Amino acid sequence: MPKAYWIVRVSVRDAQRYPDYLAAARPAFEKFGANFIVRGGAYEVMEGEARDRNVVVEFADRATARACYESPEYSAAKTIRQKYAVADFIIIEGAA
Repeated sequence: MPKAYWIVRVSVRDAQRYPDYLAAARPAFEKFGANFIVRGGAYEVMEGEARDRNVVVEFADRATARACYESPEYSAAKTIRQKYAVADFIIIEGAA
């Protein structure tokens, strides 16, 4: 079973409050074994449009990635994120 990933592109609207989301999301990440591959960092836009922040999170499989996203722990954090940022968010399977 291939691993799965959250690929998230974020434009932060309130940088002072965005850490509230990160703190609220931590229990979900720990519960579902999230492994951050990319968390911010320098980037270059080669084509298309970009957002301020790029994140890639690895999970054991797509079911686990989806369960984390739909969990009560992450749902509460997502509500906070949506107040302070706009995001493009996908779940994708990795290559087998």
